[in-house]
Amino acid sequence: MPAAQRSIVIDRPVDEVWAFIADGSTAPRWRSGVLDVAHVSGRGVGEVWKQGVKGPGGRRIDADYEITAFEPGRLLAFKAIAGPVRPTGEYRLAAETGGTRLSFSLAVELGGWKKLLMGGAVQATMDAEMAALDRLKAILEA
Repeated sequence: MPAAQRSIVIDRPVDEVWAFIADGSTAPRWRSGVLDVAHVSGRGVGEVWKQGVKGPGGRRIDADYEITAFEPGRLLAFKAIAGPVRPTGEYRLAAETGGTRLSFSLAVELGGWKKLLMGGAVQATMDAEMAALDRLKAILEA
């Protein structure tokens, strides 16, 4: 099962970090794999975002997602609802001296041929999502 997790301290208050990550429209600024994103409906749990990500050869792949947990300043969880791979993930935030500890995790169940053919690529994409936290930190601390 491809999975990844990472924690980072961002030298900004929790409410600022929360506001940035809870707004899905900021994703293309810090997640290099995101081509486009648009709010579809809702606020909080049940909120839906339409998202396109870079697939093989740079082609666009749907990766729409729905918010599954929404606790302002503390927890934002989601599940992919479109695309060939549908991971779940969560951002956990906690105040820490001088800033915010942001912990991010992703996981997906792949079976059969998807596991064989796509497992390595999916893991590489998840690892890139973890690395994107450095870009998020740089943007928020600038």
